[in-house]
Amino acid sequence: MPRHVLDESRIHTSIRDTVANHHRHMVDQVEAAIAKHTVLVVGMVFNPMPKKARAALDAAGIAHGYLEFGSYFNNWRERNALKMWTGWPTFPMVFVKGVLVGGANDVQALIASGELKNCLRKNPRHHRGLQKWASPSHVLIVVRPMLPSAHGFGIKSFPLFRC
Repeated sequence: MPRHVLDESRIHTSIRDTVANHHRHMVDQVEAAIAKHTVLVVGMVFNPMPKKARAALDAAGIAHGYLEFGSYFNNWRERNALKMWTGWPTFPMVFVKGVLVGGANDVQALIASGELKNCLRKNPRHHRGLQKWASPSHVLIVVRPMLPSAHGFGIKSFPLFRC
């Protein structure tokens, strides 16, 4: 799914650093939380939908992390950086194993179908001996053999995790 974004060649060199780093601390904070939590909800005060997503996860017995950024009255510019980064227009933003799965209604649908619990049971997030590189549609996994062999490393391409 290629997302339509303005090509870097169409952004003047004098503003590229601003575009690349505008409220980057917000994105970095979410990335750090994604690395720490298998399921992460990113929300804001006074918005009932993050509460709805968290309540659905709690009712399903799914542990999750939560980050909250401001309210309708403040921090909208900082939150906008997250919307531009993900392409998701609203809060909450729910991540499962690092993948944006949508908002509260999307999480409720994944829970109701059983797909969310199924996704959490398979494909462990971290595996010893593996290094991963992601492309828009696949993850390349380079496997270091436990025993030395003439073949060295094995490389295989897998579709990205999808819920």
